[in-house]
Amino acid sequence: MIRQATTDDAPAVFALIRGLAEYERLLGEFHANEDGIRTILADGTAHALIAEQAGAPVGLALYYRTALTFAGRSGLWLEDLFVLPTHRGQGIGRALLREMARITIAGNHAALEWNVLDWNQTAIAVYRAIGAAPREGWTDQRLEGAALQALATA
Repeated sequence: MIRQATTDDAPAVFALIRGLAEYERLLGEFHANEDGIRTILADGTAHALIAEQAGAPVGLALYYRTALTFAGRSGLWLEDLFVLPTHRGQGIGRALLREMARITIAGNHAALEWNVLDWNQTAIAVYRAIGAAPREGWTDQRLEGAALQALATA
């Protein structure tokens, strides 16, 4: 079963995001806590889908609205997609992506976008199989921490 997460799901969402950080070998960058996740769900900054089996959360799709200015329409950004390792290969990730596609269309959004780590060939194969295409020539940029502070105070 896939359902929209509520603020009551903050502990499960937090645990799944932490699982993603561990899988992606990025625990050193993981600084979230349950209260922070609860806040972004409560204030509408982000929304999440929870995949459940036997009432237990086993997968997550966390997303938010973006502006696709060249299209003159909104889009959705899929920030986190994760299925517990013990539940992979059962179609849960594909089901979460299918539901994300439905939400994108129902909201009249122009596109659903996300990024993937270059080494994650398993995920890339799934994305190619559903028709997703990489945006060649683009590299993500991020400004945070001391560099963000330095620019803001320059």
